[in-house]
Amino acid sequence: MTTSRADEVRELLLGAWRLVSWEVTEADGTVSRPLGEHPLGQLLYDRGGRMSAQLVWAHRPLPDGEDWRQASQEEMTGSWPGYFGYFGTFTVDGDTGTVTHHVESGSFPGLTGTDQVRDHHLEGRRLTLGAATAWGRVRIVWERYEYE
Repeated sequence: MTTSRADEVRELLLGAWRLVSWEVTEADGTVSRPLGEHPLGQLLYDRGGRMSAQLVWAHRPLPDGEDWRQASQEEMTGSWPGYFGYFGTFTVDGDTGTVTHHVESGSFPGLTGTDQVRDHHLEGRRLTLGAATAWGRVRIVWERYEYE
């Protein structure tokens, strides 16, 4: 991939994407879906180089009220594992064919300051991001939002 190809890919990534699926294939071939069969989520890339990813289990337990500060410990413990999100900046590497999310912060503090490198595949309105991780091969599929 040349630098101009990286610029072209960067341009194609810009906008808002809806989460379709998140799968992890473990070393033994077992496939799991950390957020279930029908997860919710949104991925944003903007022209200024900012990004944000929000992934949610659609059926996580709801607390009794709308004020998160009033949630009980049990409510927080039940809801927290069903949400994963982070924000930061992004770059596209023309030599490796990857997009890197440079994480500033998010729901899991251990990602703060890390670079999350993802291979990418664009086909029509679908974007697939993948990576080899400590727990297996991650494959996250997004679909571009259409605006009228």
